[in-house]
Amino acid sequence: MKQRIIVGISGASGFIYGYQTLAALQSVAQVETHLVMSSTAQRTRSIETSFSQADVEALADVVHKVDDFSASISSGSFVTAGMIMAPCSMRSLAEIASGVTTSLLTRAADVVLKERRRLVLMVRESPIHSGHLQSMLTVSQWGGIIAPPVPAFYIKPETLDDIVAHSVGKVLDLFGVTTAGLQRWKGTPTDK
Repeated sequence: MKQRIIVGISGASGFIYGYQTLAALQSVAQVETHLVMSSTAQRTRSIETSFSQADVEALADVVHKVDDFSASISSGSFVTAGMIMAPCSMRSLAEIASGVTTSLLTRAADVVLKERRRLVLMVRESPIHSGHLQSMLTVSQWGGIIAPPVPAFYIKPETLDDIVAHSVGKVLDLFGVTTAGLQRWKGTPTDK
């Protein structure tokens, strides 16, 4: 049986993180992806990228409508390895932290938490205030992983894609999925 991973895309800036997550997982035969995007994510996609909705949906094995609360991913009886929300807006984070969800995007995250599965949120906001920090702390205390897409300059990135691929690779690594985009730290080189 394939490992099911939910990929959620919220309306925060950084649509490319969700897109690259789906693209990376598409080549992993052992993974079945379930995509859910907020309506604001659709707007962000059109502002930040040249991808069509069809381009994005073509990368997923299963696509769920954000307002479909009867979707398989809305129930804990539908077994998944967990969920990656890339990017995760502060609104989505706050809904997850409160347990009061208004869409399939945040409901699926809530289900992942209640079933004690892996929830990884690539939160995107700066600067952040105490309310944001409190929401992050709450989700972390409940078992979620807060993984902001922070560039790693030790990889000596040459392009924006290098930076995105590394951040996505770190998140997928949390699910046991290794990608070419993840360059691991090998320590400080010794002088000869």
